[in-house]
Amino acid sequence: MRYALVLALALAGCQQEAHSQQATDGPLSVESPLADGAGALERLDGQIATSRRTAITRAVEAASPAVVSVNVIAVRNVVQRANPMLEWFYGQRLPGRTIQQRIQGLGSGFIISPDGYIVTNDHVVSNGGVAVESTEITIAFPDGTQMQAELVGTDPETDIALLKVEPDASLPYLAFEEQEDAVVGEWAIALGNPFGLFEAAEPTVTVGVVSAVGRDFPAQQGRIFRDMIQTDAAINRGNSGGPLVNALGRVIGVNTVIYSQTGGSDGIGFSVPAWRVRQVVAELRETGSVDRSFYTGLSIRPVSARLAQQLGLSEAEGLVVTSIESDSPAEQAGLLPRDVIVTIDGEAVASNEAVRDRLVDRRAGDTIRLGVVRRGRAINVPLRLAEVQ
Repeated sequence: MRYALVLALALAGCQQEAHSQQATDGPLSVESPLADGAGALERLDGQIATSRRTAITRAVEAASPAVVSVNVIAVRNVVQRANPMLEWFYGQRLPGRTIQQRIQGLGSGFIISPDGYIVTNDHVVSNGGVAVESTEITIAFPDGTQMQAELVGTDPETDIALLKVEPDASLPYLAFEEQEDAVVGEWAIALGNPFGLFEAAEPTVTVGVVSAVGRDFPAQQGRIFRDMIQTDAAINRGNSGGPLVNALGRVIGVNTVIYSQTGGSDGIGFSVPAWRVRQVVAELRETGSVDRSFYTGLSIRPVSARLAQQLGLSEAEGLVVTSIESDSPAEQAGLLPRDVIVTIDGEAVASNEAVRDRLVDRRAGDTIRLGVVRRGRAINVPLRLAEVQ
């Protein structure tokens, strides 16, 4: 209170000095935010309200109606063993009892077309790879509406799934960013349903920036995580499948993985980039699956330390060609047994898994560029990926 009083007195002194100066030196106007009372306060409120509406709030306002909750209930049959004491009493194994077990999953998704196509993660709808008798997928919209969804198709490698609902009217939807890559440092807004906190409500919003692009890390459970977007926008369980949007409200990625030592968000989340999602969704929409099969006629194996010595290599790196089928794309490309493939499209490869990762976006008909070491000399060999006959 003493500090407030001193401040008030100082202001009073300033006002007295101003009035005195006005009396002797001529007119002097002293503006005050409260000079005209309620009118000034209204103008001040208006200025603050205007400043609160940023690019982020506008992006959230535009994107939120198209973000949904994905509720999955699967039923599987489980054989329950008979009471071991009864088996001991009868001296033989008794038949078990089949019971139905319900598995529930919850995640997020977003609408990508007015007729009801919805993108989410494969791991949200795949029941952890467990074989089930039936699966029921319910979509909860922000306005409280719920609809049953059909599973159009999934791509486990990229962890993308496509769902479809049948709405009575056009739905709000999100557009993908047309640029190939997100921009490091730009706003990243994650929307979704963390921890399943809502079933029919506005999605939760967290904001950060694009921390990095092109992040690769080891495959997990058969999924390939390449060219991922890293963000510090908080992504938690239940956010899976939700969109990561930029300040324009356009989708730059699908929230998929978090790095966490606690099970919650540690400020490092990863999203599948929009350009890859567009490619996968187009194939799922057309055929219900992603066909990555192709034919080269090439057999390879990793170069071991002993094999590297035999081939005269300074290091055990790359994959050695062990055989080539007659009249195959590999033979037509001029590859030979004992050639060592060290790069694919400029990226190093040293294992079959690395080859699989490098070719995740390639399809039959594409041509890849192999970096090859042949008798100590480095050459480049273009190789066409042919359709499987």
